[in-house]
Amino acid sequence: MYMKLLAACALTAYALLCFGCQETVISTRTEWLAPVSPNSLVPEATQIIRTALNDPDPAVRVNAIEVVAVSKRIRLIPKVQRLLKDEFVPVRFAAVLAIGDLEYSLAANALTALLQDQNENVRIAAMYALGKIGYPGNFEKIRKAIASPDQTVRANAALLLGKSGDESPLTKQALWWTLRRQDSNDMVRFQTAEAIAMLGDERIYPKLWSMLISAYADDRVMGIKAMGALGTLQAKDSLITMLDDNVVEVRLAAAEQLGILKDTTGEPVALEVFSKNLTAKLDPQSRERLNVRTALAIGRIGTTSLTRFLPKLLRDESKNVRIAAAMAVFNTK
Repeated sequence: MYMKLLAACALTAYALLCFGCQETVISTRTEWLAPVSPNSLVPEATQIIRTALNDPDPAVRVNAIEVVAVSKRIRLIPKVQRLLKDEFVPVRFAAVLAIGDLEYSLAANALTALLQDQNENVRIAAMYALGKIGYPGNFEKIRKAIASPDQTVRANAALLLGKSGDESPLTKQALWWTLRRQDSNDMVRFQTAEAIAMLGDERIYPKLWSMLISAYADDRVMGIKAMGALGTLQAKDSLITMLDDNVVEVRLAAAEQLGILKDTTGEPVALEVFSKNLTAKLDPQSRERLNVRTALAIGRIGTTSLTRFLPKLLRDESKNVRIAAAMAVFNTK
């Protein structure tokens, strides 16, 4: 996942792949768990992310960076800024995006230096970040990058245009052109569809619906994320239908996106992971993936009946589960 899209949306696209899997079983005895205030868990969650930012595994560093960006943990941005010099491209890419998303202008000089980075994905990410902190003219260069013959550059350019919030006709035209190109692979098409949704273009709905009815669970998860980005009433209704999907990770993805839209309809989907002990018979890799998805959904739904499971998830054996649980704490506090 990280290498395909250079770390973009690492945790939120986690169903595609997992790292460093370890066996974990969540107890089926849920009745004894007392309500928990997410605020009381913030110090523990913060330490998890601090440690992960220094982890020897670049994939773990990427996930930690995304938590900082999504949860707006501005106090951790100086640690993220140091990763602009990381030897791994996905880490540099993720760090640049985080600085741009949080509009951390103190890193302007470092971002400018990355305009000369040897990797084009990092260069266009630096253009995006500089645009976010007030340096004009960079989004036009990203529009040009979307025509790259390199599929990863093309996909990341689409991502950046979607995140930019630039609803100009030129940007939308570039995205639609990329979506319809015969030589765009699935990675590019899915990311471009989400980017169009991020810009609020409701014409993308039929394409997103086709992703939701795909035979492949990974496609459905990506469609769900894009529907959440679109955020219209029609998109929300589509997400509700996905709560009945036959794959639990797809159901959890829908519950998470509904939570982002301030709808807690997906609460029972997350609760059943514990009440039915759905992780019990899974292999370690699948168990970790499910626990990550569950933690992310809890963070967005945020009800008391779900947040009581966060202490357990924060102390999971898997680094990736702990990182997802930390994000959940930050999102619900």
